[in-house]
Amino acid sequence: MRVVAIIEARMTSSRLPGKVLMPVLGVTMLERLIARLQTVHSINEIVVATTVSSQDNPIVELCESLKTRTFRGSELNVFQRVIEAAEFAEADSIVEITGDCPLIDPILVGEAIETFKFSEADYLSNCEIQTYPVGMEIQIVKLAALVKSYSMTSSLLDREHVTLHIRANPQLFKHIHITAPMDLYAPELSVTLDERADLEVITFVVEKLEAKNKFFGCAEIISLLKKNVWVADINSSVRRKGDT
Repeated sequence: MRVVAIIEARMTSSRLPGKVLMPVLGVTMLERLIARLQTVHSINEIVVATTVSSQDNPIVELCESLKTRTFRGSELNVFQRVIEAAEFAEADSIVEITGDCPLIDPILVGEAIETFKFSEADYLSNCEIQTYPVGMEIQIVKLAALVKSYSMTSSLLDREHVTLHIRANPQLFKHIHITAPMDLYAPELSVTLDERADLEVITFVVEKLEAKNKFFGCAEIISLLKKNVWVADINSSVRRKGDT
């Protein structure tokens, strides 16, 4: 099974434009995410799926400097863009990660891939039931299932949210849903990047943890934020868009 991580990234976020290239300690969010995924040995390739818009040229330029391949597709039809990126990379299955998750835990990604490989599932998720901190979202899906799903729906909402149709039809696609062990259960915490408040939290986490361990994980994040409740409070009221 050829596993390709597809990172969805664009510069024109409505709430925080240019967020994927915002730096912390001199490293952009996208660069940090790519570096984390590069440590997952079961990922055969990483492809950044961005858009044909000229506004996304800086993303392509960064990826070229990192020797990471990009695919440019539709700005609005994210579903099609991800499928085309997966076909471009000759993937059998894809790990779908958004650019909003710069602190994704590589160990969790690796464990999810191994679970998926040794199953008969079409789709795996650790976020259908929110138990991990927001920002640890991992979705894995067979490309064949994604193509089948695309052929079955013309919904604009499905086009924006790649796996929405698969998630809504468990009778058609075999699912696995992972929940956090008790030591990683912290759905009230968030290290995703949607708004300026999120950037403050992520900056604090990186500055406190990265010097000791460049690829610090979910457990370290939870411990730090629970010891510094005032930091966790900074973005606790941010409303997440979800599948809307």
